[in-house]
Amino acid sequence: MMMETVVYAREFLFMKELYDKGELGKVQFLKASHQQDMDGWPGYWPGLPPMYYATHCVGPVLGLMRSEAEYVSCFGSGTIREEMHGFYNSPYAVETTHIKFRDSDLSAHIYRSLFDVARQYRESFEVYGSKQSVEWPLIEGRPLVVHTAKRPEPEIPSETESPDYAHLLPEPIRAFTKQGVYDADEHQHLSFTQGGGHGGSHPHLVHAFLDALKNNTQPYPNAVQSANITCVGILAHESAKQGGAVIKLPEFTLLK
Repeated sequence: MMMETVVYAREFLFMKELYDKGELGKVQFLKASHQQDMDGWPGYWPGLPPMYYATHCVGPVLGLMRSEAEYVSCFGSGTIREEMHGFYNSPYAVETTHIKFRDSDLSAHIYRSLFDVARQYRESFEVYGSKQSVEWPLIEGRPLVVHTAKRPEPEIPSETESPDYAHLLPEPIRAFTKQGVYDADEHQHLSFTQGGGHGGSHPHLVHAFLDALKNNTQPYPNAVQSANITCVGILAHESAKQGGAVIKLPEFTLLK
């Protein structure tokens, strides 16, 4: 199992619940982003191609319907500082990718930036359905926006606070979906503090892993699904270097 936080975050669980109940209607499109200023991070980060670390935005677009990527096409945009080019032989400030889903009429759009782009930290996920769509807020801490079809135009959008899904967990670990539980820890990783506690995902993903071990079941994402999610980012960067060439996911990343 890959411990991908976003597919266990409360916002994703909220959208997954809407999908599972049929409230979104037919899903028509998905979009996600992960933007972060990584200046000052450890020495292996500078110059990293944005799509090399794309699981936070690939995971939710594939995870909502447990989909697989069939092929990708990616473009690089902009240029980071020249002193960072040599680390990974990559100049791109932003990489933006389209993912074609396997055995589906759907595609998704993801984009990432790590250096020299003015943006507050953002891990976003958006889903557009025929009945309802859900959009991520532009500013951290604001509510999600749910759009409901066929209402009078001013009534289509509504700001919606994502509920917490601690009730899905065993009682002794429910409190750990709240960021305040960790406030006394002086060794918090910057990714946790910037990411607003990763949407309360940590106890959910640990519980899913241990439950899979106990019951001998497959967690999400399992090994093959994790390979599919990860290879999207790796191959997307290869596509960017080739001017947006279409690159197929390898067979070992596809469930039989």
